Amino acid sequence: MVETGVEQVVVDQVNEQMTKAESVIALERECVLGNYSRYPMVLERGKGCYLYDTDGRRYLDLISGIGVNALGHAHPRVVRAIREQSTRLIHCSNLYYHEYQGKLAKKLIDASGLDRVFFCNSGTEAVEGAVKIMRSHGNGIGNGKLEMVSLNNSFHGRTMGALALTGQPKYQKDFAPMLEGVRFIDANNLEQLEAVVSDKTAGIIIEGIQGEGGVYPMTAAFLEKARELADKHNALLVFDAIQCGVGRTGTYFSHQAIAPHVKPDVMVTAKPLSCGLPLGVVMVNERAAAAIRPGMHGTTFGGGALTTRVALEFMEILVDLLPQITRVGEYFRQELRELGRKHSFVQEVRGMGLMIGVQLAIPGKDMVLEGMKHGLLFNCTHDTVLRFLPPYILTEKEVDKAISGLRKVFRSI
Repeated sequence: MVETGVEQVVVDQVNEQMTKAESVIALERECVLGNYSRYPMVLERGKGCYLYDTDGRRYLDLISGIGVNALGHAHPRVVRAIREQSTRLIHCSNLYYHEYQGKLAKKLIDASGLDRVFFCNSGTEAVEGAVKIMRSHGNGIGNGKLEMVSLNNSFHGRTMGALALTGQPKYQKDFAPMLEGVRFIDANNLEQLEAVVSDKTAGIIIEGIQGEGGVYPMTAAFLEKARELADKHNALLVFDAIQCGVGRTGTYFSHQAIAPHVKPDVMVTAKPLSCGLPLGVVMVNERAAAAIRPGMHGTTFGGGALTTRVALEFMEILVDLLPQITRVGEYFRQELRELGRKHSFVQEVRGMGLMIGVQLAIPGKDMVLEGMKHGLLFNCTHDTVLRFLPPYILTEKEVDKAISGLRKVFRSI
């Protein structure tokens, strides 16, 4: 007993000598599953477009929780909605009604042009719902109509169904075999699309802009052809708007900026909708809705009172922000291109609205670390693409600050 007490005193003394950040990191490394390669930074609070670490250092947040914190941090209307709703009702399950699901569904229907909404908890869960809708649709027709068409370089989530649709073998290799019947083609390749879609196709799933794959937009011609073939072969057209949706492109959904006359049968989204609280959505037209009957699908937490109340607040704020997203996004890309002309390793600047990728000729991981030294948070995807998903409240002033920091980062390389 004495030895145990002495050992505990020694441990306490060691912990006192560690900084707060070091103790947080040490505890996580001891107790949390090691599936993330985290940066050695402990964030403590945020305000607007900025985050602060435990040492008080300030960072311009240009990744916004991978596109989640669309209104920045501690937005007063979001804080107020959370405070008010948390004192009234947080969760009641889907055994009962509450007043916010229907209101939010109506706003999403008006924004998307679709007919019905299912609420879940995340993007990958929304994709799982879409997979079940495609499969049920195909089974209802019969004759082996079970195939799904997806794109190389796509990313649809980490669960087994969503992973099966993800066209990046590095994410799949440790979990094989995958769900059968998925056919992969290159993005924007009309010939491959025509060759693979057939009467055995239950659904086609497309990201309007491939996010994790490197910020690659689809063409209008590709979306038009997908719609044409889905109609011809009685398949469902599914748009994945998890990262490129709900305002990110300056329109409600990315396909409205690319080919506004093309409508999907199913659309999934999640990230920005509830400003950091977990909420995913599956939107469907009546044709797709017919594939799901009572008891075939559900969720315990999805569409809770707190998350949907916050999402309603977000949708009301978003209406006024859409023009700003377009304007500031164009300015950001213009400034990035101007900066890129002075550095030979910058090959291309892609994207729409505030979804921006900078294609590099070299790996970008070191630039992310260098950016932190200069007070900037962004990330690198697909090894050579710097990805920027800043909050929708970003202004030209913050863009100028970002460019100033990136100028230093690029010079250091």
